[in-house]
This record gives sequence, C-alpha cells and structure tokens, in this order.
Amino acid sequence: MKVVKFGGSSLATGAQFQKVLDIITADNDRRVIVVSAPGKRFDGDIKVTDLLKTYADQTIAGANTDEIMTTILMRYQEIAQHFSLEDNKIISQIKQQLVHLNRVHYPSFNHLYAAFMGHGELLNAQLLAAIMQEKGMPANFVSPAELGITVTGSPRAARLDPESYHAINQYQFDDTSLLIVPGFIAYTNDGYAATFSRGGSDITGAILARGLRADLYENFTDVSAIYSANPKIVSHPQPISKMTYREMRELSYAGFAVFHDEAIIPVIEANIPINVKNTNDPQAPGTMIMPNHAIDSENPVTGIANDNRFAALYLHRYLLNREVGFTLKILQILATYNVSYEHMPSGIDDMTIIFDKAQLTPEIKAHISHDLYAIIAPDELDWLDDYAIIMIVGEGMQQHIGTFSKITSALAEAGINLPMINQGASQISTMIGVPVDRMDEAVKVIYNAVF
Repeated sequence: MKVVKFGGSSLATGAQFQKVLDIITADNDRRVIVVSAPGKRFDGDIKVTDLLKTYADQTIAGANTDEIMTTILMRYQEIAQHFSLEDNKIISQIKQQLVHLNRVHYPSFNHLYAAFMGHGELLNAQLLAAIMQEKGMPANFVSPAELGITVTGSPRAARLDPESYHAINQYQFDDTSLLIVPGFIAYTNDGYAATFSRGGSDITGAILARGLRADLYENFTDVSAIYSANPKIVSHPQPISKMTYREMRELSYAGFAVFHDEAIIPVIEANIPINVKNTNDPQAPGTMIMPNHAIDSENPVTGIANDNRFAALYLHRYLLNREVGFTLKILQILATYNVSYEHMPSGIDDMTIIFDKAQLTPEIKAHISHDLYAIIAPDELDWLDDYAIIMIVGEGMQQHIGTFSKITSALAEAGINLPMINQGASQISTMIGVPVDRMDEAVKVIYNAVF
C-alpha cells in the first residue's frame, strides 16, 4: 500500500486535478491520498493558504471580508467547473465552511490563524473526494480527527501526539476504498484546529505512511527529481536517482526546497522509502530516498546545498579551552533570549556560533553582546551578518580520499576564501561558510570540481 501526497502546484487548477486523478488510477496500490491547498496557477498568483491568511487578518481587524471570501471560493469553483460540478452541493458546502470560519470564537489569534489557514487543505480534500465520487471512484474524505491524529503544542507549530500512530493503525478501511486526507491541519484533544509548521502536508503524509505501515510514501511535486545542486545556480545539474535519509536531512536543512528537513522524520523512524515524483511527468522515476544502509554510494558527493539565512558570532579569548563551563555560560545567555544555535565550530582560542537570522533582532544581538562581555569577557567579539553556508553531502565521502582537497583547490583558484569549515562526525557532510556575494559562484565551482 502507498501513501501519496500531492503538493499545491499539483492541485492548483482543474487541469492539474485531472493529472492527479490519472496518477491515482494508474496504480491500485495508491490508497491514501494527502492533499495540499491549491497553489499558484501562474507566476504572480497567490496561494490559497495566503488568501486565507488575508481572510484571517481582515477578520481580526473587523473589516468587511466579502471580497476575500469570494476570491477564495472562486478558486474552488474554477476547479469544480473544469469537471462540470459548479452546481454540485460541494461548492455550497465549501462556501458554508468559509462563512462559518469568521463566526467562531477562538481561544487566541493563533488558534484563529490555524483554523483559517488549515482550511485550504481541508476544503481541497473535500473537493477532490467529491470529484472522484462523481466519476464513480470509491473515494472518501476523511478528516485527521477521524483517523485519530491528535496534536499538542502551539496552534501554528503543532506536534503529533505519539499515541496517534496506534489510532491510525487501528483505522479500518477496505482494500478497494481510497482515503482523501487534508494535509497540514490537525486537531487537539479539545477539538481545536492546529497546523504543522513548514512542510505541513509533507508531515501529514509521513505520519500516515508510518501509522498505516505503508510500503512506500510517494511525494508528488513539480520537479522530476531532486537535483544535485540548485538549478537556479547550476545549469542542468545532475538528477539524484537514490539518496539516503541522512543525505536528504543534511541537504534539506541547508537549502534543498523539496522537503522541510523535519517533515520526513516519521518515515525515517519506520524505514519507509520515499519516492519524489513529478505530477507533470509521472512516468519519470524521480528520486528514491531510502534507509542509510540500503544504498552503495559510487560517487563521493550526492548533492550540494546552499542557504544565506545565517548569521554568525565570532568570539576570541586566550585559553578558553582551559576554562570549565565556558560554553555552558554562552548557551545560558542564548537561552535567556530564547535563541538556539545551528553550529558551533571552535579552535583553541576562538569559537564561531552560527544562527538562523530569523531569531535575531538588533535588540537581541545587543543584549547578547552585553551579557557576553559581562560574563565571559571575550578579547574579541564580532557579528558576521554577511554569511552563507554551503553543505557538501555524500555517503561516499567516507570512502573517496581527496574529494575535499579537490573542492578547496578549486575554490582557492577562484579566489574564494573559506572563513569556516566544519565536518560532521558522520563524515557524510562538510559545511563551509562563504560571503553571501560569493555563494552562487562557490556552488558552481564546487559542482564543477566534484561532478
């Protein structure tokens, strides 16, 4: 049995819906379908999830919401019209649910946003099920609550209650039925809507694949494979046919946009393979993501990822390596301001702390600097805002000697300095820091050196 997730671009129009139907009917093992909200139909278009956020904003402001609600409803009507379902009761049901959204009392604004923005998937799943039923397909819309998916934590960054897996596994459906499930949205034990964080529909798909003990988790997007480098930087990079969970986690963390790095953890824990495929080219084999022991790596490098969302803090102090609790004091200061760190490469007398810039404001940086000077008295302290990270990842790097020397030699010839180099203990990834304005050039140089 396969759990199949379709992204927003796969479900943006009636024509895309038809491709999804063709994919589902082409394989009888595709029994559970996880649905995203309608995405962009063209460049400059607005995703339905973003329209729903505007609807929420206007509701909170007490503004007239008729126009935005009509705009949202029209997105679903256009899809229904493609299948001659404009008079079907499903559109009336979708309208009623949209109207009802701003008539509910929510415990907080975060609860309101979760309910509004999660309805993109909820309504799209209902629409897909209605279209399939009209075509005589044995499809049923099933809400996350019916499946036993419950969550805790923040309404807009929900965390799965582990007991959900047992409930999902006990769900009874026959071998001929198709379950259509909304991604992204789930519910607390109190019945309030909540949404997963980034990559929410991917998370739902992975949860269901594990809970239902699927043989394969298929993730349909708008690309025919995961590529070895960003195609916007490297022209026609090599597609990756197979990669390990570890490689995917490292690459997605550092900028690969196919998956949010947390989204595939449920299937990793259950050793379920993932197949990334293209809705617009479903015959293409795509990329298989598999358990770490299932692949023999012939190439030293599988992929190169890059991201410029980072900032760094450089600290220098003589004999810091001899001071017990030095790092603990730094972490306690960061915790005071609710700031986590990404990496912390160090030397005998110095240390670089790398952050996600989204956590830092000028005020927070000023407070951290003040406390660092007061508590650990560094000889030198510098904030490095012009900071990009490139991650070079490959299971084969452990067996191929000299790969990194090729990379550093090529970068040196290009005149690109490396202010930071850090290799993970697993030896499957090496991280380098470069100035933001040299990032794209560095990626090209590295790609040409290893591919």
